[in-house]
Amino acid sequence: MLKSALAGLRAHKLRLLLTSLAIMLGVGFIAGTFVLNDTVQAGFAQRVTADAAKVDVAVLPKGPDAVLPERVLEQIRALDGVAEAQGLIRASAPVLGKDGKTAGNAPTTALSIVRGPLDRTDIVSGTGPGTDDQAAVLDKNTAKAQGFQVGDTITVLDDRQRRHQFKLVGLLDPGVDQELSYTGAVGFTAATAQRMSGAKGYREIDVAGPAPGLKQAVAAAVGGAYVVKTGGELADDLARAAGVETRTLTLGLLMFGVVAMMVAALVIYNTFNILVAQRTREMALLRCIGATRGQVFGSILLESALVGALASAFGLAIGYGLASLTLTVLSALDAPLPTDAAVTLTPATIAAGLAVGVVVTVCAALLPARSATRVAPIAALRSQVEEQTFRAGLLRALFSTLFLVAGLATTSVGAFVLQPGEQVSLLVVMAGGALTFLGVLILGPVLVKPMSALVGWIPGKLFGVPGRLAVDNSGRNPKRAATTTIALTIGVTLMTLISVVTASTRLTMTAKLDDQFPIDYLLASQERDSVIPRSVASELRGRPELASVAQIREAKATVAGRRLDVGTFSGPIDPYVTTGSMKAFGPGQAAVAGNLGIRLGESISLKTRKAGTVSLKVVALLDGTQSSLPPVTVAETAFDTYFEAVPDSRVLINVRDGVPPEQARKVVDAAVAAYPTVRVTSSTEVRGQFDETLDMLLMIITGLLGLAILISLLGIANTLSLSVHERTRESALLRALGLTRPQLRRMLSIEALVLGLIGALVGVVLGGAFGWAAIRAMLDGAVFSAPVGQIALFVVLSGVAGMLAAVLPARRAARASIVGSLATG
Repeated sequence: MLKSALAGLRAHKLRLLLTSLAIMLGVGFIAGTFVLNDTVQAGFAQRVTADAAKVDVAVLPKGPDAVLPERVLEQIRALDGVAEAQGLIRASAPVLGKDGKTAGNAPTTALSIVRGPLDRTDIVSGTGPGTDDQAAVLDKNTAKAQGFQVGDTITVLDDRQRRHQFKLVGLLDPGVDQELSYTGAVGFTAATAQRMSGAKGYREIDVAGPAPGLKQAVAAAVGGAYVVKTGGELADDLARAAGVETRTLTLGLLMFGVVAMMVAALVIYNTFNILVAQRTREMALLRCIGATRGQVFGSILLESALVGALASAFGLAIGYGLASLTLTVLSALDAPLPTDAAVTLTPATIAAGLAVGVVVTVCAALLPARSATRVAPIAALRSQVEEQTFRAGLLRALFSTLFLVAGLATTSVGAFVLQPGEQVSLLVVMAGGALTFLGVLILGPVLVKPMSALVGWIPGKLFGVPGRLAVDNSGRNPKRAATTTIALTIGVTLMTLISVVTASTRLTMTAKLDDQFPIDYLLASQERDSVIPRSVASELRGRPELASVAQIREAKATVAGRRLDVGTFSGPIDPYVTTGSMKAFGPGQAAVAGNLGIRLGESISLKTRKAGTVSLKVVALLDGTQSSLPPVTVAETAFDTYFEAVPDSRVLINVRDGVPPEQARKVVDAAVAAYPTVRVTSSTEVRGQFDETLDMLLMIITGLLGLAILISLLGIANTLSLSVHERTRESALLRALGLTRPQLRRMLSIEALVLGLIGALVGVVLGGAFGWAAIRAMLDGAVFSAPVGQIALFVVLSGVAGMLAAVLPARRAARASIVGSLATG
């Protein structure tokens, strides 16, 4: 039987080619994900280890905002065995761009650049500041974004918002530090960094010294109030922290890999099912000459294992190439990832790729192999393989109904009963979608025949006899057609779901933004601090180009024993009151966010430095997710009584109707030109950035799901190819009865078109329904939106791709000899 299986594979090399392609693509995606993750993690480890290797001992404060005082550095320097100790400063110091406004979406981080063996800064251009207090270095990403070059003069704000100019002497690479990649970095000498940032201490103290037991000595000197680590421990922690985001990326990519392997499994199952049906006489002859059922079963599994192993090996090579290509693209885009590490296939990745490919292939071949054992020896006497007829049994109807009812009920609970925005709601909807999909999978063969008649009605009318024959053929073997189309259905379902979720999210968030911020311009600092002078709003109110100006100001205070933001507002702002009322809102009253757990009518204490402790009565609860007001809001006159003269934290501006946007923008820009930390953001820009992010996300996800679509189309091509082989005599009879070669090719192309459209239409219905359920579970007050043009494009492309998949099988069938084909069987 072993020789028979190997001979069968050698004799039919092309028979399993498309199945092998499906396995290769699935394994390649998963292996590529592992290779990419291994490479990035290795790059993190290399960079972090190289930096931390310069440090023998590191001292860190406990808590994210805590610092190390100067006396700790002096204690460490006084120890025996300490060759050098340096304190590192790390605090905010905003850099101004060439437009005079603060650069980036967050204040730039000021770093102290130390000299000597403990210098861990990677200067990629120019030099470090050395001892020059008038020199600075900038991270390369900020320099590129703002158009700065070595030799330029840059302006930096100190902790009191005063401007200071420095000569840019070098560019640094933030490396694997995710915080610096986001905020940007500006480096000074230690004294200048402390002066510019106003830091009250060090974020880290690095120690160098060859003495054994240095960690214990440092720990004893500084006491238990601080964390003491060796250089190796510091490297491990930094690598772990840097790799958190990549693990999330890895899990996301693996999800797409699992989808690809699921689709590949359906293709493999369908292929082996057809192959077993085509080899009925071969199996029967083996049984006649003494092969047992176990040997027949084993031979099919052996074939599947060999095909799976060979295809998985090629898949590993594809995965290696995909990972290399991805790293090249990331490097070209200046992604904050270490893309310069050597790309390698680790033993764990090789084992995982081979295991996944072989196990999926063998499992997919189990049912076809079991069917092969039922072939009776008498089947060897038949001149032609009988095509199996399909009958919908009671068990199929029972199980499909059970899964459909359970799935729809579960989905309804997640979408309409549970609280939107909670993680459990989305998980329940996902579980309901999985149950419903299983119901559709079981019911698939029952749906194929009526759907093929529906979808094929127009082609049947347009293309005459070939069209009608194609429609009949598409529904002739419902089980095979259902398995073929379900692979495509998975991909189209997911793409439609993502499209609906994206479009609905865009529409919902736009509506919320319109309600929450019915404004044209927003004035705010990078950290939304109270830094906007009240005179700005007063000046803007007098401008005829503007229709309305609203102010929000806030300050920290102790409310009911908790440290919270307390604020007020002036101007046309919708407070989003869920319970109570803010009419006649005045001193002694407060409106609080509903998620604080404070009840309507309750009296709460407000403690401030100026007013002491004040009692406030809660007269309204606000929707914390939609309201733009602070968590605790008081009346404007009362706010000034409780606090000092606090500047505005945000100013919301509406342009008068008929005023050109560029004219209004000039007015707003002029009002804040003297305040570099006050940034002007237009609602159009915010929505544009939001839409751009969603579009990019949709493009990436659609591209990744395109792999599942590609595999499913290979399945359609595979099914048609084997089906054409199975219907060799039938095609020859049709040719003998007058069907021309172009008509035969047209018939097979229309059959593929019908199969593709069936899978796409079922996917569109499922994706649309569960996309709506998912968005309801994700967002409160979700608004449904279906991108009809995009979804229609999915359907059209599925049909066209199905026809393209039929090109080679149709060409092969049309070129076959009529006489030779009639002689087969």
